[in-house]
Amino acid sequence: MEPHAPATPGAAAVMRLRDIGFDAPRALLAGYGLTLHAVADATPIPGSFWGDDEAGIIGHDVYARADTPVHSLLHEAGHLIVLPAERRASVHTDATDSVEEEDATCYLQIVLADALPGVGRDRLMADMDAWGYTFRLGSARAWFEHDAADARDWLIARDLLPELAA
Repeated sequence: MEPHAPATPGAAAVMRLRDIGFDAPRALLAGYGLTLHAVADATPIPGSFWGDDEAGIIGHDVYARADTPVHSLLHEAGHLIVLPAERRASVHTDATDSVEEEDATCYLQIVLADALPGVGRDRLMADMDAWGYTFRLGSARAWFEHDAADARDWLIARDLLPELAA
C-alpha cells in the first residue's frame, strides 16, 4: 500500500500543506515526539523516499514543503509513529519493509487526518486514491472499512491508535 507518483489526472488536485498550513500538522506530530520542518519551495526534501514533493523522514524529523500532499506528510509521519523509539532514531528515508508496519501506517494516516482541520478521513482517502495508492479492494475506503482489521489490531496492540479512531 505504497504511494507512488501521481497516476491519474485527479492527483494534481490533492490537498497540500499550503491548503491547511503547517501549524496544525506541526502540533499533531509534536504529540508523537516528531518535529515537522518546513522546506523552502523548489528545494529538495531531505529524507524523501519518492522525491519531488513527497514528505521525507530522518530520525524524529519529518520534512515537507508547502506543495507536499497532506496524505504524504501523514504517511511518512505514520511510519515513524509506528516504529519503536530505538528503531525510529536510525531511520533515514526508508522506514520499513514490513507489510504489517506498512498496513498500520496506511490505517493510521487515515485516522490522523481527522485531527487536521479541513482534512478528515474522507478527503484523505479520496486523495490517496487520486494519487495512486493501491489496495486489494480497489480503494482506500474499501480497504479501510472492510479489509484493515489486521492493521487496526496491530495499532491497538501497541497502543498507537488515537481516540479519534472510535
